[in-house]
Amino acid sequence: MLVKNMNGGFYIRIDRGEEIVGCIMDFCRTHKIKSGSITGLGSVREAELGLFDTGAMEYIKREFAGIYEIASMTGNISEMNGGLYLHIHAVLSDRECRTYGGHFARGITEATCEVVVIPFKYGVGRKFDGDIGLNLLDME
Repeated sequence: MLVKNMNGGFYIRIDRGEEIVGCIMDFCRTHKIKSGSITGLGSVREAELGLFDTGAMEYIKREFAGIYEIASMTGNISEMNGGLYLHIHAVLSDRECRTYGGHFARGITEATCEVVVIPFKYGVGRKFDGDIGLNLLDME
């Protein structure tokens, strides 16, 4: 992973074979970023996307193997219980340009992944909502 400070934001290049979500997490810890915005694109050779089933209150996960474009990746950075919390979604595209999207839990870079992180000045937390079953932004 390579990082370039753009004076207000960061470019991150995640190289072949690196795990994307872990790299973003390591970057945020190293740079003490507690809230912000994430965008990205690139390609993966392995990935895991998920959908939260509100009825069952659990994530339904799907593994992807093979080469996929990351047509879009977007998310945010917050904190929960004193730790860093990333919430990232992605849209993957296969050879026939069919797309698959959902909560981006994991991805191994194929060629490259280019990420932009824009830190925010103030932090924001999360708290568990038992009625929904998710960790929601704490807006209080």
